[in-house]
Amino acid sequence: MKLQPQTHAEECASWLAARATASLIDEARLSPKPGLVDSRGNGAHRDLSLALMERSAHSLTPTFHQLALQSWLRPVDIALRETVGRLGREGERAMMQATGGVNTHRGAIWALGLLVSASAMLGAGASSHQVARRAAMLAQLPDSAAPRVFSNGLRATHRYRVPGAREEATSGFPHIMTRALPQLRQSRARGSRECEARLDALMAVMTSLSDTCVLNRAGMPGLEAMQNGARAVLAAGGCATVPGRQALARLDDRMLALNASPGGAADLLAATLFLDSISNPQVAQLPN
Repeated sequence: MKLQPQTHAEECASWLAARATASLIDEARLSPKPGLVDSRGNGAHRDLSLALMERSAHSLTPTFHQLALQSWLRPVDIALRETVGRLGREGERAMMQATGGVNTHRGAIWALGLLVSASAMLGAGASSHQVARRAAMLAQLPDSAAPRVFSNGLRATHRYRVPGAREEATSGFPHIMTRALPQLRQSRARGSRECEARLDALMAVMTSLSDTCVLNRAGMPGLEAMQNGARAVLAAGGCATVPGRQALARLDDRMLALNASPGGAADLLAATLFLDSISNPQVAQLPN
C-alpha cells in the first residue's frame, strides 16, 4: 500500500533523525581521537564525558525530526530558513537542559541541522553533493530572529581572521565534500577497518580546518600543531598503518599538552558520517 503524503513525510523524518543521532554517537565513540572525548576518556575536557555526549545526541533526535518534517520537499526561502533557525535554537535549549548547561553539540546542531533539512527538502535519491549544495543555499539566507550573540567561535574568527562554521556551511561544506568524504572512501577502498577509515577522515578535516575550538584554547600555535600533526598521520599511511598510528599518538599527546580539543573537526566528522550514511548503498535509503 502506498503511504499517504503526511505518513511518508513522518517516516522519512524519523529515518533522517535516527541517522543524524547515530552519526553524533558514532563520532563520540570513535577512538582514539586526539584531544577529544572518545571511548577511552574525556580527552582535553573536564566537563565532558562519553555518557554526556551520548545523552546530548539523544536529546537532539526530536529536533532533527522536526527539522526534517518542516523541510520535507520545501523550496529554499526565508520562511524555511527562519523555521530552521528557530528549531535549531530550541534544540540547543533541549541539549543544554539534558547536559546540565554543558555545550556538547552546538556546532553539530548547525551543521547537521542544515544537512538534515537539505536532505528532507530534496527527498529520496539525492546525492551527498546535492544535499551539501542545498544546505549552503539555506545557510546563505538571513534569519531575522537569530540573536546577536558573540560566541567563542565568532571571537576566534574575528581575532585570527579565519573562516568559521558559518563560512563552512555557506561554502557547501568543503572540508566534508573535498576532504573527509573522499578520504573516508579512499581508506575503505584500501582495506582499512571502518574505525581507521573514519579516523583518517577526521585527519583529513584537521589538516586545513581553522578549528575555532582549538584557537580558543591554544591559539595559532595549537592550530598549527593540529594541522601539522594530522598531515603527518596521513603522510605516514593513515591510521591503518603502524607509522600512522604512532603519528596519531604523538598528535594526541600534543593536543592534551596544549589542552586543545578539535571540536569543530569532530562536528564535521559527524556531519560526514551522516552524509555517508544516507548515500551509502549498504545503508537503507530514504523510504520510497
